[in-house]
Amino acid sequence: MPESQHPNRLIHETSPYLRQHAYNPVDWHPWGEEALELARRSGKPILLSIGYSACHWCHVMAHESFEDEATAQVMNELFVNIKVDREERPDLDKIYQTAFQILHRRAGGWPLTMFLTHDDRVPFVGGTYFPKTPRYGMPAFTDLLRQVSSHYRQHLRELREQNQALLDALRADMTQPTAPGTAVLTAAPLQAGRDQLVASLDPVHGGFGGAPKFPHPFSLERLLRHWVASTQSSQPDPSAETALRLTLRQMARGGIYDHLGGGFYRYAVDAEWSIPHFEKMLYDNGPLLALYSQIWQATADPLFRTVAEETGEWVMREMQAPEGGYYATLDADSEGAEGRFYLWTPDQVQGLLSTEEYLAFAVCYGLEQPPNFENHTWHLRIHAEPAELAGRLAMEPAQVTAWLSSARRTLFEARSQRIWPGRDEKILTAWNGLMIKGMAAAGRHLGRTDFVASAERALDFIRTHLWRDDRLLAVCKEGQARLNAYLDDYAFLIAGILELLQCRWRDGDLDFALTLADVLLDQFEDREAGGFFFTAHDHEPLIQRPKPAHDDALPAGNGIAAQALLRLGHLTGRTAYLDAAERTLHWAWPMLQRAPSACNALLTALEEYLEPPQIILLRGDGEALEAWRRRCAQPCAPQRLTLALPAHAAPPPGLLIGRRADAAPVTAYLCRGLQCLPPMTTLAELEPELARTEAMTP
Repeated sequence: MPESQHPNRLIHETSPYLRQHAYNPVDWHPWGEEALELARRSGKPILLSIGYSACHWCHVMAHESFEDEATAQVMNELFVNIKVDREERPDLDKIYQTAFQILHRRAGGWPLTMFLTHDDRVPFVGGTYFPKTPRYGMPAFTDLLRQVSSHYRQHLRELREQNQALLDALRADMTQPTAPGTAVLTAAPLQAGRDQLVASLDPVHGGFGGAPKFPHPFSLERLLRHWVASTQSSQPDPSAETALRLTLRQMARGGIYDHLGGGFYRYAVDAEWSIPHFEKMLYDNGPLLALYSQIWQATADPLFRTVAEETGEWVMREMQAPEGGYYATLDADSEGAEGRFYLWTPDQVQGLLSTEEYLAFAVCYGLEQPPNFENHTWHLRIHAEPAELAGRLAMEPAQVTAWLSSARRTLFEARSQRIWPGRDEKILTAWNGLMIKGMAAAGRHLGRTDFVASAERALDFIRTHLWRDDRLLAVCKEGQARLNAYLDDYAFLIAGILELLQCRWRDGDLDFALTLADVLLDQFEDREAGGFFFTAHDHEPLIQRPKPAHDDALPAGNGIAAQALLRLGHLTGRTAYLDAAERTLHWAWPMLQRAPSACNALLTALEEYLEPPQIILLRGDGEALEAWRRRCAQPCAPQRLTLALPAHAAPPPGLLIGRRADAAPVTAYLCRGLQCLPPMTTLAELEPELARTEAMTP
């Protein structure tokens, strides 16, 4: 791989993605005052390149262009070149992806290549991947660079006029209220969002829309909540159930799932879930882990439990640092090729297995069919499940299952000896919040105390390394924590703590969640219009201050913040949290009416605003308390929050202080919104109330 003899400024960064470019001949700068001042002084426009370490096309553009001396010479001569890790700086990524969409009227992606004015950092043109030589209907990258530079010098006045229109569009982006607080919040967007999701279902393969096909866990969670609620009414929703079950089964059977090691890849390039882009992202797997554990509780389908357990085991085995935090990503590429680590040939598999194992495995995973990937290789997906295989092979199902299990173990061990994909070992607070919630949810639904312990270690890591001077930091790598945290860091971590508290009580955790919520209100809330900005009030000034309402790869921070504040408010009686959540929903109301299925996190907040969650507080000790906790916390009941406090626990001031253990082994306090039932001391009293919010299992 061509490299410069001397490193550029990225050598001093902690981001693995930035350091991948440290020996490029490009004179890269990290985003910061030094680079921005150089652009102002020189008058050169800024070439801003945003990507991440697991991005396949980012690697391609780096190899083709950024490692090329001739291309680098043109870049260095004409531009101030800034490289950004979008996982460390989601604020910059959100702004410039939105700008790309406004300029081009289509979604962007990574690598994002934007050209900015030298003094005010406003983008005037951009793209994503550009090839080194003309192809795919695109010009050569160096030709484009010269054209952009020339146009910038000759037409700066016209560009500034264009840029003003862009700035106006960016700054009008959801920052002003439309009659704040006056709209009547109703359930209409909940039904409209459900209808849009069901209408977009692929009825054969599951999922939403065609290729490329993404998991969309927050859309699926919305359908899960809708379906569970419908089972408790006189009008169960079979269409929502079908969409949910079909999608999750097809994903679990498809190539988007790693059948040997567990965990989901980023997305499928086809509509059938067969071939993925092979990167594994922490932020996909946390929500999917929670979802599969819940759907297993609701349906008792063993495939769902298998996927949840294997995914949680993968997280602990391959994605958790010895110190406790969760790593960010596994790369798509190894040995210079996408997916090579995961691919097989029939000869390779046959050489490792017994005759019986190979026969069952080849039929199950499609090795007897034509190759489905490049260079006559096979990527595994389920073509026939064990019961079907047993009939085709005239064998007992238990024997077929045993052969498949032993075959997977053997192939997993053999695969582990290959050259591994790169792992981005930075620890991101927001993504850890999502995985803490996922591991805790799976731990309580599956009865896996090791999953719960894993989530607890991750939370302890964040408190130790990423909580300083009463503020969160966004990222930690090699012991260095840096960058002021964003909305997502606070909101996702609070949600993770609340989920973990349903698994066990630990003094101090709820206090930490309340402290985070106070910072959220103090540093992020838009006090005039409602809702929360993505960056804190003391953050670096940028050309836009986003207020996310729509879900993308991550749920909208405003939606998760509103959910968490509603639950904390009802749990503790702190009305400031409830008021902030209500203001957020009023601010978001136009978006919820216009595009509800794009705002699933906010829809869930709306649902819990209109019908507050069932909050169960248990006080007692010993095995009796744990038995009650399991009964309340394990079933699929998305609109329930259960906390089991030992009699000696020290809850924070508020409503919890007055809810003490009675003379009975366990006392249950059940509230919904402002309505609380008398304390209950037997499960027989509690059972009818529990049945009101639980999914009806088979």
